[in-house]
Amino acid sequence: MDEILQEFFPSIAVGKNGLLERLTTNDFVPPSLDPATGVQSKDVEIAPEINLSARIYLPPNADPTKKLPLLVYYHGGAFVVESAFSPIYHKHLNHLVAQANVVAVSMNYRLAPEFPLPIAFEDSWRALKWSAEGSDEWIDEFADLKRVYLGGDSAGANIAHNIAMRVGSENPEDFNLQGMFLNCPAFGGVDPIGRETAEELKKWMEFSQKLWGFVCPSLRDRDEGWVNPGKDPKISGLGCGKVLVYVAEKDFLKDRGWYYKEVLSNCGWKGEIECVEVAGEDHVFSVMVSDNEVGIDMIEKVASFINH
Repeated sequence: MDEILQEFFPSIAVGKNGLLERLTTNDFVPPSLDPATGVQSKDVEIAPEINLSARIYLPPNADPTKKLPLLVYYHGGAFVVESAFSPIYHKHLNHLVAQANVVAVSMNYRLAPEFPLPIAFEDSWRALKWSAEGSDEWIDEFADLKRVYLGGDSAGANIAHNIAMRVGSENPEDFNLQGMFLNCPAFGGVDPIGRETAEELKKWMEFSQKLWGFVCPSLRDRDEGWVNPGKDPKISGLGCGKVLVYVAEKDFLKDRGWYYKEVLSNCGWKGEIECVEVAGEDHVFSVMVSDNEVGIDMIEKVASFINH
């Protein structure tokens, strides 16, 4: 690449010639029958004309006479990198599906800046409706559309929240969104909160401020409701009844997760929310290493959340 105009390390760099370079690997792993968990997966096209696709996961011993919850999952990556088909997300979903005993749709939305926000939200909504229509034989045969959950990490957690808001406003037929879990959600805001004023977090806050404008050039400011739920006048209309939020002690986004709990607890929303902080860990720790002790603990907690 020629001289760099903008850089969002470790995600993406933009040269003065306008060329983009994604700084993380873009490895693809095929769907499989995972030997460690017994989970099967396959790839499906949702809207080939816009390259919208997903990976569907089926737990071992799935029985069509005993319908399972449906989990629609949105990957992280700052809206600019990663995919549903990368090694870390494939491994993470295998572990999660096996532990929670759910049918999962891991959605592969289009990335900014080539497809700036709100395109990822539109893709994600389309994928949710596609899933709820039973458009795939695994979903139709094994999933209970009266027990639908959303999940996501980082930018994907932001997407999950905004999709749940749309469920609340549009109230679509044929499925029941019961809850969602947000792993280190990527929210923001104009005014700093908590540790965001700390000098040691200054570079991260500058990075975050620039990134929001990069992924959404039409953004008015970071207090738009889809970035800062605390400034959303419609937040009490969130379209599910329970929420589980995970935050990590060392994550610069930690205080936004706690603030989200505070907002939902005091806005008139009638549901239940729990926020869990994990000591000593950093951003999306359980995705990066899903089979160590803290990753397994979180997956077990999410499984319990979905099934009770």
